Amino acid sequence: MRRPFMSTPEQLASLDGQQYLVLRPTSVVADRYRAEQRTALARADVPHPHTGHVTLRGFYEPERREELAAVVRRWAAAQPPIDVVAEAVDAFPSPWQILIIRLSRTASLLSAYARLTEALDRTDIRRLGELPLEEWTFHMSLVYAKSLAPAPWTTLSHMSRRSIGGRPSESIGEVELVWYENGEEHSEVIPLTG
Repeated sequence: MRRPFMSTPEQLASLDGQQYLVLRPTSVVADRYRAEQRTALARADVPHPHTGHVTLRGFYEPERREELAAVVRRWAAAQPPIDVVAEAVDAFPSPWQILIIRLSRTASLLSAYARLTEALDRTDIRRLGELPLEEWTFHMSLVYAKSLAPAPWTTLSHMSRRSIGGRPSESIGEVELVWYENGEEHSEVIPLTG
């Protein structure tokens, strides 16, 4: 059984009506993620995802989820597996205060993001927090530390930031379309078959 990304009532309530297209690493990148998250949580008791994931897009289409899924399935049918490489432990600064594993901008990750943008641009699907490819930081969120005061956040951020030796990498052959509805997380696994 797949582990949910979010499970606390507060997290689920804050995501109600939203959908996310994510990659879920399952081998060496996932192992490194878990180790880094344990280290971060030992330093600060803050909210966090319950499993590592790479968000490719966020959406707000509670009434058109099936239409969104159809677009994602067409994109996935033409998309080869995506390579992810863990590059560094880094952070998004205040006001976000999120500790992350920053991913390398691999050719397959860049291409997947660009092709997804092209597919979505042909629709009127509502996207959340989207940035142009050149501005997007591919990452896996470790902890959400927005609740920390400036001094503890600065300490956590400085203690955590570093390059990741060996650059763990894996190729991911499926995406998950995750949606939040009535306080529950749901997902559909879609293979990348291009």
